[in-house]
Formats: sequence, structure tokens, C-alpha cells
Amino acid sequence: MNLKHVFIFVSLVLLVFGCKEEVLPKPQAELRLEYPEAKLGSLTTDHFEFKFNSMAKIKDRNSKSLTLDYPGMRGTIFINYKKVENNLEKLLGDAQKFSYEHVVKADGIDTKVFQNQENGVYGQFYSVSGDAASQAQFYATDSLSHFVTGSLYFYVKPNYDSIYPAAVYLQNDMLTIMESLRWKD
Repeated sequence: MNLKHVFIFVSLVLLVFGCKEEVLPKPQAELRLEYPEAKLGSLTTDHFEFKFNSMAKIKDRNSKSLTLDYPGMRGTIFINYKKVENNLEKLLGDAQKFSYEHVVKADGIDTKVFQNQENGVYGQFYSVSGDAASQAQFYATDSLSHFVTGSLYFYVKPNYDSIYPAAVYLQNDMLTIMESLRWKD
């Protein structure tokens, strides 16, 4: 046998016996993200007060707006206040239009009407599913003097599958804000 035949023989042996990989089934796994139970704190502004998840860091606060930042989830809830001055229809139209601007990227928008007659708080909550820029918005008003909007944004490119657990958690925080909202006169 010459050297060329030995090289071909060894190459074939290595090719046949050396390329077999043992196929192992992958275990089924699911991502499990758990967030702590919300511990509520209170926040009072010049115009309203509400309860919020104390995990949030209050940023950029002034008399008309504030930001609740959730650094561990890379999300933020923006809250803005406007005085109602014969402009309720415009404020309502703008809030509803803003919520439906996300329809382009959203898979769906679930709308819930909110009424707290005892405290004079009325509004709507919009839960957005899909790869939209904002996963939730709300507005609340007493229909006479006060109007508040809130919107949820994440610091990452929207990928609904990835942000879903955090989106649901923060949507619940937004509902808590709406439910506990009280006007100051």
C-alpha cells in the first residue's frame, strides 16, 4: 500500500466513525419570570393622589407630570395631568386617538371602562397586545376639572413575547393607580 492509499483509507475511517454525534433530546423548558408582590406606597401631587408599587422609582416629577421608573423591568409609566377648561371633548379625543395609534403594530387592544362614582373618577384603560410601542394606556377624569393620562413604555424594542410578563405586571400597577386615584380640590 502506498502512502496515498493509506491517507484515503484513514480519511474514510475518520469520516465514517468520527462524524457520528449522539442525538440527545432537549429537555422541555419554559421561561419563568416572577416579580415580587406589589407593596403599595402613596403619592400626592398638587392635583391628585394615588397608590403605586413602591418598587417604582419616582423621576421627573413636577406639578403636571411624573414618571414611575421600573429599572429591573426596563419599563416606565408616564403620568400627565391637565386641567379641564371647557376642553373635555378634546382631551378625551386626544387620549383615545393616542391609544389607537398603536393599532398599526398591535395584535389587539382591549378596552375597559372604569367608573368610581364615589370618588368621581371615570375613564378607560387600554391593554395592548403585540409589538406596539406602548403596552397600556389609560385616562381618568372627573369630567369637571381634572384629567390624567398614563402610558407604559419599555426601554427595549417591542417584542411582545419577551416583555409579556413585565407588561402584565405593570398593567396591574396601572390599574392600581386608576382604582386608587383621588382628586384634590
